[in-house]
Amino acid sequence: MRENNIQNKIINATKWSSITEISAKLVSPITNMILARILVPEAFGIVATITMIISFVDMFTDSGFQKYLVQHEFKDEKDKHDNANIAFWTNFGISLLLLGIIYIFREQIATLVGNPGLGNVIAIACLQLPITSFSSIQMALYQRDFDFKTLFLVRIISTFIPFVVTIPLALLGFSYWALIIGTICIQLSNALILTIKSKWKPKLFYSMRIFKEMFSFSIWSLIEAISIWLTIWVDAFIIGNTLSEYYLGLYKTSTTMVNALMALITSATVPVLFSTLSRLQKNDSQFNHVFLKIQRLVSIFVFPLGVGVYLYSDLATKLLLGSQWSEASSVIGIWALTSSIMIVFGSYCSEVYRAKGRPKLSLLAQVLHLIVLVPTIIISAKYGFWVLVYARSWIRLQILLIHFIIMKFSIGIPIFKTIWSVFPTAVSALFMLFLGYVLQQMNEGILWSVVSIIICALFYFTILLFFPNMRSEIYKIGKRIISKV
Repeated sequence: MRENNIQNKIINATKWSSITEISAKLVSPITNMILARILVPEAFGIVATITMIISFVDMFTDSGFQKYLVQHEFKDEKDKHDNANIAFWTNFGISLLLLGIIYIFREQIATLVGNPGLGNVIAIACLQLPITSFSSIQMALYQRDFDFKTLFLVRIISTFIPFVVTIPLALLGFSYWALIIGTICIQLSNALILTIKSKWKPKLFYSMRIFKEMFSFSIWSLIEAISIWLTIWVDAFIIGNTLSEYYLGLYKTSTTMVNALMALITSATVPVLFSTLSRLQKNDSQFNHVFLKIQRLVSIFVFPLGVGVYLYSDLATKLLLGSQWSEASSVIGIWALTSSIMIVFGSYCSEVYRAKGRPKLSLLAQVLHLIVLVPTIIISAKYGFWVLVYARSWIRLQILLIHFIIMKFSIGIPIFKTIWSVFPTAVSALFMLFLGYVLQQMNEGILWSVVSIIICALFYFTILLFFPNMRSEIYKIGKRIISKV
């Protein structure tokens, strides 16, 4: 595949992926801002528990087939559609089986996750599991073909559903039911639109030979997904069992808001990166070049975003969540700072491993991280909520050391190159951190905070322009954006 062709596909895919994610992520915080002022933290804590269960079960219904459909090189369209059929019927069958198990043991599951008496709530919320089978496969096929324009329509419609379903129900006093019903409606909308628009439609076809071939790849993606789930949810599980729904709601809502903010950038680039690298898996030099380039471009925006939210976490909390969430400020600040480091140096590594057809490397990294993460959370929880928050936020950087080693010795991307690639943005962000701290000592008013944020942003990009390679990158980004508008 010629370099120009790849670059054009990346630019076009990134454009639509970016428009989709930015639109969704701009609207999503508005939804959360409204709901946070209507519902109490306990309601978000209950929904966080339900989300934890659904996300765990979802891993088994997907079985890693989505990644397989994006990454695998098929012989022709028929071969691709045959594999899609196997993936769909397997996902659908597993989702029905697991839904039945959840219904039978719903009360025991509710007690296990620290919410006794909410068994029926969990069972009803899990009705979305078989629905996602109708959208997950089509979504993978669109990503594979770089067709992010179609996904834009689906995502935008689902983004506005909370305004006509969730928020009205919350205002009527439905509490956590408003969030649950809204989520089910979103999944139903995604399934209907994607199934109608997709060129591929489910057919009554199944082949054990194809299933075995898919499963041999996907089993490692599934095991890796379980390890990632543990990394994401082990803290919520422990908080829900040892503390209270209030602290669980406070913690997960805060971290979710930060993740949504960061996802303005990452969600637009991860699908494009994986699809692109999967097509370049046989060309090492171009593969490495594309990875480092996207990592560098992402760091331009992620580093200052993380530093900015850390510096102005009080203002961010007031704007995003409201006065009843004042305790969330410290969680939002430290999580944003460590997230910016994690995203630049760690989040894209798993996509590299999978694009190379080596998901075992990602699993290895997650397992080595869990060995340190789980004991840290268990021990820190004994000393209270805030010790757990800070321990959890910083200990996750341990996985970066693991990724650096794996990327060097298994993928062939040197540690020095990875760090040097983002050196200008890291230095500029550090200078911005220092300036922001000084400006905060001058005045504590909201108006001054807004002014100082603008000063910090201008200062950051001014420092960045002192680096010749960054001047060139920023100029190219601006030129491409203008040409595509």
